[in-house]
Amino acid sequence: MSPRLAGNVFTLGILIVALGAIVLSAGIPQLSTRQFEFTYKVQVPGLAAGGAALQLWVPLPASNAYQDISDLRIESPVAYKVERDQEYGNRFAYFRADSEKTAAGFDVMLRFKVTRREHRVALDGSRPAARVEKASAKELDRDLKADHLVPLNGVIADLAREHTQGAKDPLDKAHRIYEYVVATMKYDKSGEGWGHGDAMWACAAKRGNCTDFHALFIGMARASGIPARFEIGFPLPDNKTEGEIPGYHCWAEFYLKGIGWVPVDASEAWKHPEKHSYFFGAHDDNRVQFTTGRDIRLDPAQKGQPLNYFVYPYAELNGQPFNQLKTQFSFRDLRPAPAAGNGGAR
Repeated sequence: MSPRLAGNVFTLGILIVALGAIVLSAGIPQLSTRQFEFTYKVQVPGLAAGGAALQLWVPLPASNAYQDISDLRIESPVAYKVERDQEYGNRFAYFRADSEKTAAGFDVMLRFKVTRREHRVALDGSRPAARVEKASAKELDRDLKADHLVPLNGVIADLAREHTQGAKDPLDKAHRIYEYVVATMKYDKSGEGWGHGDAMWACAAKRGNCTDFHALFIGMARASGIPARFEIGFPLPDNKTEGEIPGYHCWAEFYLKGIGWVPVDASEAWKHPEKHSYFFGAHDDNRVQFTTGRDIRLDPAQKGQPLNYFVYPYAELNGQPFNQLKTQFSFRDLRPAPAAGNGGAR
């Protein structure tokens, strides 16, 4: 290497190090990313009686601002179509098994790869948002309305007024609601009643799982005039690189003009007090989202009631809900897992 070329390389190295120091000193967050393969298995048991067609709807994950879905494979002996619900645009695979397939039983296997990125928003005014996630007027209008189990009047409205009194702006209101939910609720899945996302039940019982925490948060936010939405998927443990996942996890977002959708995970904040501040304005990368919204109406439409939420498969036999499906969920990291302490199993 010539002396001049060597000098240029040395100067370039100094510039790269200096640029890195500027980036760090500017406080630009280093967002984490996790890559993994996810497997979602549905077992439809054989029905000796047969004689009827079975309809099956299986939710599908979708790429969005914080996750990329690739190599999605659906394995099944029954033909399917990929559809969307009309209100939220959630994707799902729709199967219609004839009486012969219903009598024999069959399995459905989803496999796909995920790149999940941390979603973190600066709320202290220290820097402008990297980009604003704009929402349509239709979306915002929907995210200000009640759900079947999330009323916006009565006790919910009273709590919202009480705990946002004197707040100076929507961000202050949302933060006060978050603090109330985390301080008042207890993560407790004992007994019955939990897990339905019933905001009134959560008010009375003051306990539950992620669904109950976020039903209360969303209800109080909407009652305060802040659009808020429900998202659901599955958690990944931060201390394992592969294994089975026992069940779902859900979280919330609220909308601020000029910033966009702000992530919240009140149940994780309760379980991880050291990350209390983090989960108001952030979602870690230890998750995969499947669907958005409550009271889901499928297309082709189910004959039963709208789905409370849609993360597990739903089936109907002779027009009646069929509750004998078995499910299994698992993951495998495609690169080393992030260091322990960034979130956790739900």
